[in-house]
Amino acid sequence: MTPVKLPPVNFKALADSEVSKRFIGGHRLCAGCTAGAIVRQVLMSIEKPVVVVNATGCLEVASTIVPYSSWNVPWVHIAFENSAAVASGVEAAIKSLTRKGYLKKEIVVVVFAGDGGTYDIGFQALSGAAERGHQIIYVLYDNEAYMNTGIQRSSSTPKYSWTTTSPYGKAIPGKSQPKKNITEIMVAHGIPYVAQTALYPPLDLMRRVKFAVENVKGFSFFNVSMPCNRGWRFRLEDTEKVVRLAVETLYWPVYDVYEGIYTVYKPRQVKPLEEFLKLQGRFKHLLDPANKQLLEDFKAYVRRNWELLLAKEEDSRKWAERVKNIK
Repeated sequence: MTPVKLPPVNFKALADSEVSKRFIGGHRLCAGCTAGAIVRQVLMSIEKPVVVVNATGCLEVASTIVPYSSWNVPWVHIAFENSAAVASGVEAAIKSLTRKGYLKKEIVVVVFAGDGGTYDIGFQALSGAAERGHQIIYVLYDNEAYMNTGIQRSSSTPKYSWTTTSPYGKAIPGKSQPKKNITEIMVAHGIPYVAQTALYPPLDLMRRVKFAVENVKGFSFFNVSMPCNRGWRFRLEDTEKVVRLAVETLYWPVYDVYEGIYTVYKPRQVKPLEEFLKLQGRFKHLLDPANKQLLEDFKAYVRRNWELLLAKEEDSRKWAERVKNIK
């Protein structure tokens, strides 16, 4: 059990190769949406043949408007609740056909699902697939609300965030409950590899997917931050800033857990959380001087989560050292 050493990625070579054509333009994703970039980076990181299972959501709706499709790979659309179950069946079928000699190449099964189809509606199927240990790359694109159906709150929505069903006003200060920690819930399943990542640092997502495909036997789970300018209420030209500041302000820690060992990415310079919040209308009320206590509570919450993560990194390495000789 050793910490992950992420492999290098030759982005230029991949961009010029056939794998770059697995998800193509012409889709109807919103201007400034990061879902397309997430999908392209994931699929470009896998040089083996792939089958994609795609839950209902923004990505599915926008990329497959009949009679058009942006997918150049075998692709299955299913309901919100059963992406992991369907992927489990696809993976089992691939294993069976391989045993019988009909398939000669390894095929990678990839799931793309949003927070509604992962944190909430699809959690039961996800938990079952992880517990059974299917050879699946599960990618959660986390935009922190039900964006496809009107920006309603989900259990991924952070505390104090505005949504259409948790508005800020005199009665409530935005969503009252903290964000569910789906990444740590998946770590608790004991699966071989869990990663929380984003489109920043550059190529981080690609390197982690490449590592999982080449090294992990069993279920791999990726929680990828997907800023949504419609739901988060930021300007299109600020997309890159929001992606980067989510990591640099510690709002969205980037880390992975491989065979129980945590490896945490530490930003070179930690920036004030306000720099991230001020770009977004969903947190506008937190910067009102009248809501100073709400802001301080949210900042403390972010800092506590970060310190807990660092403690887990330290403790997991001590644990690995203690048990390395246990057969």
